[in-house]
Amino acid sequence: QQVAGRIRRVFPSADSATRLVPVEVALSGAQLNGLRPGYTVRATLALDKRDNALLVPSRAVSGPAGARAVYIVRGGLVERRAVRMGLLRATLHLVTARDALTLRPIIEPVTQRTLYSQSPFGRALAGLDVDELKAFASRLLEEQPRTRAELIPFLGERWPDHDAGQLSYATMYLLPLVQVTPRGLWGQTGRSAFTTVEHWLGRSFEPVTQPDEMVMRYLAAFGPATPADVRAWSGLAGMREVLERLRPRLRTFGDDRGRELFDVPGAPLPDPDIAAPVRFLPEYDNILLGHDDRGRIVSSGVSPWTEVGWGSVLVDGFGSARWKMERDRGAATLLVEPFGKLPRAAKDEVAEEAAKLLTFLAPDAGSGDVRVRPY
Repeated sequence: QQVAGRIRRVFPSADSATRLVPVEVALSGAQLNGLRPGYTVRATLALDKRDNALLVPSRAVSGPAGARAVYIVRGGLVERRAVRMGLLRATLHLVTARDALTLRPIIEPVTQRTLYSQSPFGRALAGLDVDELKAFASRLLEEQPRTRAELIPFLGERWPDHDAGQLSYATMYLLPLVQVTPRGLWGQTGRSAFTTVEHWLGRSFEPVTQPDEMVMRYLAAFGPATPADVRAWSGLAGMREVLERLRPRLRTFGDDRGRELFDVPGAPLPDPDIAAPVRFLPEYDNILLGHDDRGRIVSSGVSPWTEVGWGSVLVDGFGSARWKMERDRGAATLLVEPFGKLPRAAKDEVAEEAAKLLTFLAPDAGSGDVRVRPY
């Protein structure tokens, strides 16, 4: 006989002899029929509930050299669906496998420019056969995922006259790499180990193409935008020529500074008087990095900060505060620092949204607190 009940009380201490913890379960009257004192029951406790979740057996989660991933079976073959890799502006992004194979060849010139002109690591390659370095590092990383520090002894032994630490950094730019799981999984962490994208996905890169479709996707997300905005987001030069080529597929506007803005047809254009709801953005959100003119989202007078770990708070569509969460043992605190005095209604909305975010980010916290610091 199966019955369903609700846990009413979990006793705080275990029996010293049996090491069992008493649990009191409440049952409805109809479910008590046939039950007698002294009966033995086997209980299944629902500790958490996730709607529309896919249940995957733990034995189905596996990967090379301890990297953990779920494999999707298609036509008798397995495939991975998402990767964490260096992409736009040579920074880590979480993207679909398809985008990894399609977009990386397009933005490869940006990655190489960053290595040789915007980082100190390109100078370490002087007098070295770069193709040999790429082949050597690829073999090591495909043999098993390795961290940058784990590459250093191999590189130092192979090229003793070069700075192995600098070479390990250069390798991160020279090769299209994926950061393997569990690093990057929600609520988890792990060593920052890498392997090549093609080895991880078991597929080859798409042939290099023009960035037209990538630009169309950018405009669908961040338009209307100028050529300078597209360049700031992608790092690619020649965006005016690309937009001119796409002009028959786009619509254009003029702003109050006389600049031409490009957008995809049918994209919504809300009335300027419509109030935008409060939104908490994570650190490095693309909405903040996706325009050359950040005055469209960050009010004048707001100074950028250099501390790591702070996200942004939009009030009526503009960056008006910053936020971060702090953990101290079982307690979680979400701090909000306004850049100026917030109207009372906006302050209340910020506090309400902050409380929701705290519940989402720290569902396991024994206590939670939202602190909106006075300006």
